[in-house]
Amino acid sequence: MTPSPVVSSLVQPTSTVERPPAPLAPNSRTFARAFGDVRDGWRQRELWGHLGWQDIKQRYRRSVIGPLWITISMGTTALALGLLYSQLFNQELGTFLPYVTAGFIIWNFILGVVTEGTEVFIANEGLIKHLPAPITVHVLRMVWRQVLFLVHNMAVYVVVIAIFFPALVGEYRMYEGDPIMQPGLSWAVLMVIPAFVLIVVNAVWVALLFGIISTRFRDIPPVISSFINLVFFMTPIVWHVGVLNKVTGGEGDGGGDWRMLIAELNPIYHYVEIFRAPLLGHVQDWHHWVVVGGFTVVGWALALIAMRNYRARVSYWV
Repeated sequence: MTPSPVVSSLVQPTSTVERPPAPLAPNSRTFARAFGDVRDGWRQRELWGHLGWQDIKQRYRRSVIGPLWITISMGTTALALGLLYSQLFNQELGTFLPYVTAGFIIWNFILGVVTEGTEVFIANEGLIKHLPAPITVHVLRMVWRQVLFLVHNMAVYVVVIAIFFPALVGEYRMYEGDPIMQPGLSWAVLMVIPAFVLIVVNAVWVALLFGIISTRFRDIPPVISSFINLVFFMTPIVWHVGVLNKVTGGEGDGGGDWRMLIAELNPIYHYVEIFRAPLLGHVQDWHHWVVVGGFTVVGWALALIAMRNYRARVSYWV
């Protein structure tokens, strides 16, 4: 009796079918993924631009004058510090108050980027877990918010310059005995535009790097908050670098070089100076640009390494 086709199929050995190997899981720890996150974050400008603007509106909700409180607070602080330290250091108010104002404006931006940058991912825990977006979006949102704050604060600079404009036009010295004659306000003030763009580029890598580290190690934000006030007083914002030579008898005593290291070894000083110098018509010392450029390259390299290794873990750490 001939076996049925069904029985034949059961007794006959089945042929081995070669299946293609399972595709490997994409490796997320690559520089391509890190660059892609930054690129995709920049492309979503409409998203982080809207979120950053809404942050400011939410902060001053139900306020009568709204974001103008930023300008009032900034102006009051700059005026108080300018009046106080001009008397302490025996400097002309007409040149010293604009100096303090311009320095304090850019310091507020740097302060906001550093302090909020350490908690940028922690503060956006809900969005990170529920919104499929590059982590760079949250950094750009925070930096954009700080840019809007700085734009508000620039109104204080405009008012101060309008009041003390005669003292800043033409050559002048910052203090009596200053060996450097400042050229005064001119079209060189436009150099503040590339300076600020460079500072914003640095702000992004600072927030990315410190944000990732702080998300893993939660002790970093309070440590930075503890030391940030010390950095403020160590940075030439409410005092001029020439004071370092005046307080101990001038450069002739042989100690001027090491005293200048107090300012030169402070990276914040160079960021402040490339922004403040054109606003006041000061001599542009190009070594500040070299230092800031070097920090830009090294900082972005470190930020990309951190993103390459730990970008995918941020959502778990928060």
